[in-house]
Amino acid sequence: MSSKVRRAGLAVFAATLVLAGAVYGVTRSTAANAAVQLTAPQLVADMGAGWNLGNQLEANANGIPSETAWGNPVITQALIDRVKASGFKTIRIPISYLGKIGSAPNYTVDSAWLNRVQEVVNYAYNSGLYVLINMHGDGYKSVTGSWLICDASDQTTIKAKYQKVWQQVATKFASYNDHLILESMNEEFDGQYGNPTQPCYSNIVAYNQIFVDTVRRTGGTNASRWLLIPGWNTNIEYTTGSYGFSLPTDAYRSSSIPSGEQRLMISVHYYDPWDFTGQEDGNITQWGAAATNSAKKSTWGQEDYMDLTLKKMYDTFVTKGYPFFVGEYGSIDKTSADPANNTYRANFAKALVTTVKKYGGASAYWDNGYNGQYGFGLFNRSSNTVTQQGIISAIITAAGGTSPTTPPVTPSPTKTPVTPSPTTPTSSPGGTGTCRVVNAVNAWNTGLTNSITITNTGSTAINGWSLVFTLPAGQTITGGWSATYSPTSGTVTATNAGYNGNLAPGGSATIGYQASHTGNAAAPTGFKLNGSTCS
Repeated sequence: MSSKVRRAGLAVFAATLVLAGAVYGVTRSTAANAAVQLTAPQLVADMGAGWNLGNQLEANANGIPSETAWGNPVITQALIDRVKASGFKTIRIPISYLGKIGSAPNYTVDSAWLNRVQEVVNYAYNSGLYVLINMHGDGYKSVTGSWLICDASDQTTIKAKYQKVWQQVATKFASYNDHLILESMNEEFDGQYGNPTQPCYSNIVAYNQIFVDTVRRTGGTNASRWLLIPGWNTNIEYTTGSYGFSLPTDAYRSSSIPSGEQRLMISVHYYDPWDFTGQEDGNITQWGAAATNSAKKSTWGQEDYMDLTLKKMYDTFVTKGYPFFVGEYGSIDKTSADPANNTYRANFAKALVTTVKKYGGASAYWDNGYNGQYGFGLFNRSSNTVTQQGIISAIITAAGGTSPTTPPVTPSPTKTPVTPSPTTPTSSPGGTGTCRVVNAVNAWNTGLTNSITITNTGSTAINGWSLVFTLPAGQTITGGWSATYSPTSGTVTATNAGYNGNLAPGGSATIGYQASHTGNAAAPTGFKLNGSTCS
């Protein structure tokens, strides 16, 4: 994605560099770090649903990497725990190096930055998740200090710097098992959208070869781990078509890898149609066969297009033993223009994950940490809470995941989601009180999830709360998150969890539940917070 969209709605660059301390995470045992050599089908199946920790370790202030520079808080173990509890099994962590790289000839990466990268990786890796890391922002011409530029004149210097940086990064992680995957670069191209140019594409192919050779030669698990290789701007057409992409040779891989198997994956992104997924206006807010308003639906890029496009990855690479990874996909929040938009965002995500899986790949949703108008966020990174349970449920179900043992609860993968009423999410009825409640219902045949956002509209803080509401007839809560619910039908009281009981004036908390229904999938009514009627 372009850096502009990555920063949608976020704060301007921070004036100061904020880095967490150079602290190492918990180290795994030697046995736990033993390489697990999965075949391509085994790997993509095991990776399950993926999520991007976007706008953090690739954020920068004037060319200096800083995880808070684009408005997000410092990354915590609690955030990663929440992502895992939501059912995700893979986390992609974009990383910039930029001004943290020293001068020639060694191009030494700042040790504190590399240690912080390792610490964040360990949050996910030590939790048993797959982790993908890359070189993310160093090739954007719009970023101060960018240097991995495929049409720059001094390619000798660029390639030497690229090799040295990857040598250091790969050495740092050489002992990590195959749950760590390295990706050579992100969205590398000459900045001009259109057919790839030469020799720019040739340089991208050369960078990929340097990456593979360098990582393999550092030894350890790097000699056998899966490596992720992108083409021109991670564009599917320009990677599968006759535009100049070629896979690197893998001459230095471990002899333990069977000769008939690969250890290279292909990296692509998917944001079609852009007027639905990323264009920051309220014109195109619906997608797919379930769309109810043709004027709000793009004229291209629907399910048939998605299928044909992703089939190209299967025909070109998967049939030859190379799996693929859609490292970014998603759509921005346009509910301010169309209250039903989240329904179509969930439908888009479900279709993408389903189709990728069908053709032998895995995927990771792009989350930039921003919730609200034009944001991609699925989680609130300050409170470590879920903000888009409907989209998450669609992703986890499509990936074939099972309901996590800790909240939030997600629908069973054996159920087939259907489109809820376009009137959801809906505000609850009622008079004016000290609270506001917004529902986001995602329904299927006999079940639903509802994500409820509670906002304190009063002038004083609320310390501990109970939210009372009435479920429609035939609905029964089967599980919930971020609150306790009693009873499970009729008039229900949701009581705050330990971490979200304090609501400052203007503050919000998001809770939710899964419920069965007998045909009425409407939102609850009659919301009262600590006895006050909510609007």
